[in-house]
Amino acid sequence: MSPMNVLVIGGGGREHAIATALARSPRVSTIYCAPGNAGTAEIAENVPLSEGNLSALTAFAKEKKIDLTIVGPEAPLCEGIVDQFQAAGLRIFGPSKAAARIEGDKAYAKKLMKLAHVPTAEARIFQHHDQAHDYVSTRDTGMVVKAAGLAAGKGVIVCPDPADALLAIERIMIDRDFGEAGDTVIVEELLKGPELSVHALVDGRTIYVLDSAQDHKALGEGDTGPNTGGMGTYSPAPIATEEVLAMVERDVLVPIVDAMRQDDAPYCGVLYAGLMLTPAGPKVLEFNCRFGDPETQVLLARLESDLLDLLEATVDGKLADADVRWNPNPAVCVVMASGGYPGIFHKGKPITGLAEAAAMSDVHVYHAGTRKTGDQVLTNGGRVLGVTGLGQDIAAAKTRAYEGVNMIDFDGAYVRRDIGDKAINATTS
Repeated sequence: MSPMNVLVIGGGGREHAIATALARSPRVSTIYCAPGNAGTAEIAENVPLSEGNLSALTAFAKEKKIDLTIVGPEAPLCEGIVDQFQAAGLRIFGPSKAAARIEGDKAYAKKLMKLAHVPTAEARIFQHHDQAHDYVSTRDTGMVVKAAGLAAGKGVIVCPDPADALLAIERIMIDRDFGEAGDTVIVEELLKGPELSVHALVDGRTIYVLDSAQDHKALGEGDTGPNTGGMGTYSPAPIATEEVLAMVERDVLVPIVDAMRQDDAPYCGVLYAGLMLTPAGPKVLEFNCRFGDPETQVLLARLESDLLDLLEATVDGKLADADVRWNPNPAVCVVMASGGYPGIFHKGKPITGLAEAAAMSDVHVYHAGTRKTGDQVLTNGGRVLGVTGLGQDIAAAKTRAYEGVNMIDFDGAYVRRDIGDKAINATTS
């Protein structure tokens, strides 16, 4: 089989992890990343094209005879990049625009879950501030308020006090903190329990559940502070027992994939279920239409199978024949963020210690918000790096990850120091 040219769309830590895994495949000839970052530049050719410039990306893929394109972020998927590439005769990994609505429109996802009897939080959907305000004013328990559209993982506000929910609605619908994503809001019951991230490859009919991960959305240690795009993660999650994963597949993934097929939106790509393990069983917090970030960093650090084989099997409808092998050692990813994130932060800070950390055994330094100027790597985003360590158990992987973190420095660098503690405490208690 001739070597393949692949294109990875996106420029974050997820895309660096994808490109790194693809670079291990003997079947890959050239990797392009659009736009990429300072990390992808070491293993691929960065292309100065925005992930939102669908026509330019399509033209580039045709010009370079790209054999397979992998879409990292949700925005181009929700805008219909898969449909556009397929219309141009190009192979691409990811769901169609219709199927990507499962993430791009949380109100649609809620309605579909109700139709398919998928366990999820009780919710009300509002398009007018006054109606949402009146409803919340009648509640005396905690709630979760969500912007229905895409908000880069930050449009979910957890409100243990009902008064906070009134402020959250105002932020979303009046102050427009998340722009058009807040045209519609969802007000949900506040579920209790540990969170779990489950990814599955779906080729339209076959569902292949990947290993589990547990994300840390909150900015502060002990899961305090505002939600972010993710401050760290670990894989596998001890709470994801075989029994739990079987329940997730049976009660969540199978019915939602069936419902999407019946809704003329057959799903092909990776389907991410963010779950809460409640006393009543797993309940869906949200669906994402792409690999999670930073969950991808720990999953692909542990993946021993050829990623290209798995992606092609998904695109070609041959997942039933796929073979997924994992490194049994756990992985822990710690995000190094810019000071001020997820609020106002400054870019252009020089980063030191990258080479030293990357040279450590069992450590992967995945770049997210970085760019290179000459020989200097600079910060270029809120989440800057995802330092990932592997070890014989979660505690050892955590130690390795933080050893890598401690080698790296930039002005204002912020990290949570408790990534992995939930799993360590669960296995030692």
